[in-house]
Amino acid sequence: MALLTGEVYAMHANFRLLTFISVLILSFAAQSGETMKANIVILATGGTIAGAAATGTQAGYSSGQVGVQALMEAVPQLQELANIRGEQVANVGSQDMDDSIWLQLAQRTNSLLAQDDVDGVVITHGTDTIEETAYFLNLVVDSNKPVVMTAAMRPATALSADGPLNIFNAVAVAADPEAAGRGVLVVINDDIHGARGMTKTSTTDVQTFVSAERGLMGATLYGDNRWFRHPYRTHTRDSTFSVDDLGVLPRVDVIYISAGVSPDLVDAAVANGAKGIVTAGVGNGNMTGAAVAAVARAVKQGVVVVRSTRVTSGTVGRKVEIDDDALGTVASGELNPAQSRVLLKLVLTKTRDPAQVQGYFDKY
Repeated sequence: MALLTGEVYAMHANFRLLTFISVLILSFAAQSGETMKANIVILATGGTIAGAAATGTQAGYSSGQVGVQALMEAVPQLQELANIRGEQVANVGSQDMDDSIWLQLAQRTNSLLAQDDVDGVVITHGTDTIEETAYFLNLVVDSNKPVVMTAAMRPATALSADGPLNIFNAVAVAADPEAAGRGVLVVINDDIHGARGMTKTSTTDVQTFVSAERGLMGATLYGDNRWFRHPYRTHTRDSTFSVDDLGVLPRVDVIYISAGVSPDLVDAAVANGAKGIVTAGVGNGNMTGAAVAAVARAVKQGVVVVRSTRVTSGTVGRKVEIDDDALGTVASGELNPAQSRVLLKLVLTKTRDPAQVQGYFDKY
C-alpha cells in the first residue's frame, strides 16, 4: 500500500510538473506572439479621411477635423494586426499640403524608421494631392521598411465611410513583410498602388485611383494581401535624394497647355522666381508655337523646363514632336505634371543641367 501511495504521489508530482511546464510554454508563446506583431506608427496629416460633415449624407464637409487618436479608436481591429501608436503631423485638407509639411513628414518618417522598434509607418492623407506626397516620400525615404499611405473619398462622419477599412488595410499592408522594399505604397479601396504610377481620376467616386501604365502593386481584402509586382525604377533606400539638410525646396510651376494658351504664363512664372517649369502639354507633351517660344526664352534664362502631358496615361517621349535637344527641354516619361514637379524640385537641389535632369527623370 505504501508503494502504491508513493507511485500515486510521484504521478501527481509529475502531472503538476508537466502542467507547470505547459503553462510556461503557453505563456511564452503568448508573449512571443505579441512581440512578433509588427510595430506600426500612424502619422496623420488630415484630409477627407479625417473630415466631418453636419450630416452623414451631405456632399460638403470640412477636412482635417478628426485627430489620429479618434481615427485609431474607430478601428479597434487594428490591434489584431499590429502594435500601433499614432502621431499628428498636420491636420489640413491636402489641397493645403506644401513643401514645409512634406519636409517635416519625410524627416519624421525617416526618424521613426531608423528605430529598431518601428517596423513600418502608415500615413493618412487627403486624396487631392496624395499622389504628390507619396512620390515625394518615395524619393526621400531612407529605408526599405514599409511606408503605406491611405486616404478616403468620404469623410469620417459619412454614411458608409470608406476611411476605417482603408486604415485597416493600410496597417495590414505595412505589417506584411512582403511590403518591404517595394517603395512607398498607397492603399485605398482594396488596391495597393505604387507611389510612382498612381493618379486620381474622379472627383467623387470611391474607386478614383488607378495605376494606368504599370498596374497595381497588389490587392488587399480585409487585410489579406496579394502581391503582383515590384517597382521598376529607383526609390527609397536606393535614392540619392535626401531631406536631412533641406529647409526649403526650389519653386517649380506647372503651366497648363490649352488651345491658344497665353505664352505670358511662362514668362510670368520666370519673372516671379520659378527655377523650374513643368508644362502639362497636349498629347505627347506638345504645345503651341507661341508657348514653345516662351519656353525657349525661359531655358535661356537658366530655368529648367520639363514637358509632361495633361493626358491621363501614356508616356511623353523625348524628341517625338518637339526637338528637346534643340530646345533644351526634358521629357517627363510616364510622370504626370504633378509628379514631374515633385521630382524636378528635388533634382534642382543637385543640378540645373538639362541633360543631367533628363538622366534623373529616366532613372526615377
